Amino acid sequence: MTGEYDQRSRRREYGVRSLRRSDLAADPVELFARWLQAATDSGAKDATAMALATAGPDGAPSVRIVLLKHFDGRGFCWYSDDRSRKGAELAENPRASAVFYWRDFDRQVRISGSVEKLAAETSEAYFLSRPEESRFAAAASVQSAPVGDRAALKRAVADLRARFPGGGPPRPAQWGGYRLCPDEFEFWQGRSGRLHDRFLYVPGGEGQWEARRLQP
Repeated sequence: MTGEYDQRSRRREYGVRSLRRSDLAADPVELFARWLQAATDSGAKDATAMALATAGPDGAPSVRIVLLKHFDGRGFCWYSDDRSRKGAELAENPRASAVFYWRDFDRQVRISGSVEKLAAETSEAYFLSRPEESRFAAAASVQSAPVGDRAALKRAVADLRARFPGGGPPRPAQWGGYRLCPDEFEFWQGRSGRLHDRFLYVPGGEGQWEARRLQP
């Protein structure tokens, strides 16, 4: 299919919510928790989905959707195979940026910072909490590596099931958790007329955060 596609007419008006300085929290993690809870309580599908951007040593970016599994004041965590493209890029350049988007609320949160690996015992505990099928799939797959067809993946899972008939394989050494340790947050609230509310949190003095309003 060829041709040109003009999306300029496909516009919508944003909602009536606002983000004022009085709505902010001293700690951006607290404000993030409020927004995530609102999205979760609304029944939004995959409220914890985030677009995670990484880059290799050549600076070329890559982005994909992953699911946030837990977070606290130290950072935002997900799990993956170290041999995946993102794992390889983070090994070379341990920085990333993530974006959460909750369309029904016209809200985005962007979080950027350094990335560190989670402790092996944390990864082990999470791996064992996953459904059995997910554990077999993670153990059978070398994430991001080429494969001939889907049948080859199914055979790899079947071979593992034959080796571990008692309920599941051990966690692969190359599978584990990552933590994005923020040094910047941006909260975006869509507003009518494209006069959006944006606040950027950057580190202040003595472990505090400074919030700056940005132009839309």
